[in-house]
Amino acid sequence: MVSDTPFSVCVYCASSTKDPVFVDLAAAVGTAIGRRGWQLVWGGGNVSMMGAVAHSTRAAGGRTVGVIPKLLVAREVADYEAEELIVTDTMRQRKQVMEDRADAFLTLPGGIGTLEEVFEAWTGGYLGGHDKPVVLLDPFDFYRPLLDWLDSLREQGFVGQSAMDRLVITTDIDEALDECVRDSQSRGA
Repeated sequence: MVSDTPFSVCVYCASSTKDPVFVDLAAAVGTAIGRRGWQLVWGGGNVSMMGAVAHSTRAAGGRTVGVIPKLLVAREVADYEAEELIVTDTMRQRKQVMEDRADAFLTLPGGIGTLEEVFEAWTGGYLGGHDKPVVLLDPFDFYRPLLDWLDSLREQGFVGQSAMDRLVITTDIDEALDECVRDSQSRGA
């Protein structure tokens, strides 16, 4: 049975930075998603990296599904151009909808909200809550201090190697997207 729903990748990224290096990265990721004919699931914001990934996905022919809690509609300037904009009551509901609508998770640079999202998706996969790929795209070594800390946690026995293996880390956009599909195809998605 063939599904009419395109492959959906959830992208976690910043809604606050104005650094053009990171905004350009988000735009390049959106373009790559759109060119593949995929669907973007993201936090529904129309600013910074969030806005760049969504606008670029649509410009390249992809579909966008924004998920934003009521309390952030004005603050993050909700993207009303999304093909689908879902407004949730809470942040927890937002994350659940994003997880439910995604076939894979891709994380770009971001702050504490982005970290919280990727850690929840990563932990959920490790604990068996889902079997979706969790990919970290880090072309600028933005996450190097975090990854070093995680490695020290592994060395001290706080994080097992099997948990570490659930997080795919790459520096290349196409490779990151290929990992999303590769892991999905190996699961029969």
